[in-house]
Amino acid sequence: MTDFHHALRSLKVWDTELPGFDPAGAPPEPLPLFHDWFTAAVAAGQTEPHTLSLATVDEDGRPDVRTVMLHDADARGWHFASHATSAKGRQLAARPEAALGFYWPVQGRQVRIRGHVAVGTPEEAYEDLHARSTGALAAALVGRQSELLDSPETLAEASAAAWRRAGEEPDAQAPTWTLYVVEPAEVEFFQGDGQRRHLRLRYRRTADGWTRELLWP
Repeated sequence: MTDFHHALRSLKVWDTELPGFDPAGAPPEPLPLFHDWFTAAVAAGQTEPHTLSLATVDEDGRPDVRTVMLHDADARGWHFASHATSAKGRQLAARPEAALGFYWPVQGRQVRIRGHVAVGTPEEAYEDLHARSTGALAAALVGRQSELLDSPETLAEASAAAWRRAGEEPDAQAPTWTLYVVEPAEVEFFQGDGQRRHLRLRYRRTADGWTRELLWP
């Protein structure tokens, strides 16, 4: 057995006491439950609970996925941001549909979201960027996300220049920085169970509001 296979097979899943979940007591809409689960994950010490997997498709219909940060979750939907010129920005411009996945292993919980992706206004993108850290602004000012890079030295030079500008011009604009909002059509909440009796509650949007459904694990 290789070191990889030995390490893989030595891992345990949810080697801790998991919280309970009663789907019958879930709210009629998914957002309040997401807020509750998110704050519970923070209280439980989950590392970076605001990170999520974002899945899109390219022009050939091939799936693509990456990790991004959640910027908000409100009545409009789940917010994240990126450059419109990045790979995900181009993919969303061509096919404005996406799936999001949160995983909080300290509580054995997942949340999955699918829906149409709307683009925020330039004013919203500006406010989003400037509500964050100087480092976030500097990274946005570097730009050129997903483009080919000839060397780490080129990146270091561009980053240093962007940090200087961010320090000197805290109101600087990154023209391609874009706020995206996933407008949910489906939201699924997964509660893991040590006996593998996992609970899955799916909210599905209909013409009359939200329908709640239990799914087999």
